[in-house]
Amino acid sequence: QVQLVESGGGLVQAGGSLRLSCAASGRTISTYAMGWFRQAPGQEREFVATISWSGGTTYYADSVKGRFTISRDNAKNTVYLRMNSLKPEDTAVYYCAADVTLRTAAVLPGRTSWGQGTQVTVSS
Repeated sequence: QVQLVESGGGLVQAGGSLRLSCAASGRTISTYAMGWFRQAPGQEREFVATISWSGGTTYYADSVKGRFTISRDNAKNTVYLRMNSLKPEDTAVYYCAADVTLRTAAVLPGRTSWGQGTQVTVSS
């Protein structure tokens, strides 16, 4: 399995921006669809964005469409999430996942790998 480490989270004011990174090790992620998910306190984990292995196709949750951009650099074995115009409701722990279904962002039992998460807090 691939190991994933997220970074780039922090405290930001509403309207601000952050860029999250997900660095992979152990094996290449170049053949995997990758995803970002988030979980707010007391809520279930939810889909944020997915990206195809080539980076040519992306999908976003309606709540982040137009504000967030997922991208990847397979040479660096890294996936990114650029978050602009942040809102307090974006506050959550953000998780990176390797090997998810592209369009439905479904977890694949026994195959999907997860990072430990990075906290994003947006103040009003």
